[in-house]
Amino acid sequence: MTTPTRYEPRIDLEEISALDMHVHVEQDDHGCLSLSDDLMDASAAYFKSSDNRTPTVDDLAERYREHGMAAVVFTVDAATATGQPALSSEEIAERCAVHSDVLIPFGSVDPHRGADAVAQARRLVTDHGVRGFKFHPSLQAFAPNDPAFSPLWEALEELGVPALFHTGQNGIGAGLPGGRGIKLRYSQPLLLDDVAADHPGLTVILAHPSVPWQGEAISMATHKANVYIDLSGWSPKYFPAELVRAAGGMLKRKVLFGSDYPLISPERWISDAEGLGWKPEVMPGILKGNAAKVLGLA
Repeated sequence: MTTPTRYEPRIDLEEISALDMHVHVEQDDHGCLSLSDDLMDASAAYFKSSDNRTPTVDDLAERYREHGMAAVVFTVDAATATGQPALSSEEIAERCAVHSDVLIPFGSVDPHRGADAVAQARRLVTDHGVRGFKFHPSLQAFAPNDPAFSPLWEALEELGVPALFHTGQNGIGAGLPGGRGIKLRYSQPLLLDDVAADHPGLTVILAHPSVPWQGEAISMATHKANVYIDLSGWSPKYFPAELVRAAGGMLKRKVLFGSDYPLISPERWISDAEGLGWKPEVMPGILKGNAAKVLGLA
């Protein structure tokens, strides 16, 4: 039997209990890691993570299959800003093709590479089948509303795939002198309001509770049909009260379950979310239905 190399989803929505929108591939099949040792250690300490901190695609497939869930998985290409060689989004997509019953690959490109990044993004979608892209403005050291990056957003809009952006506080570099040079201001949600306004055909997903700018994220998701919020990176019991109210009410169709695994386990996230007081009819959309629509699976 030929091993598939181009990703095509085979996820049965009836068979999974949740679709995790935010899962990190931290190690490739060659033993290379996504972050330098000091940044990896700092993030692990910040999140007090006790699970496997450096999962491969195969590790993630085994874990999510065992728990009856599916997951969007990705790396972050921050080579220009950090000097750390990026894991291959092409290889991630190829491994996800083998596990397409439980995994969905997002690509990552380094925005500082200009036209080369645009060309790579196009190849990742057309040749490898990736279903979206992950960006981390603070780690990648770029302001997403800078006109220099507009060609990249135009390409993703044309390709019809969503863009997921880290927003708010950052566990990477936390506790290190100067935060290891990582600047939080690049992850202010309102910078992405320009992107969403100028590219109305591009689905923009704001990752994480956007502390200290939570109100901005809620306002954007309320105002713009193409803006969503993924609820990853925090245990729900620590969510800002305004986010809990919005997610259970006016934004119940605009918020998406995400764990930020391996930093937070999906089981812990779901267990803690059950204590927030959301109405029972809200949870299925947050855990699976909203994401399925955003990803074109439903």
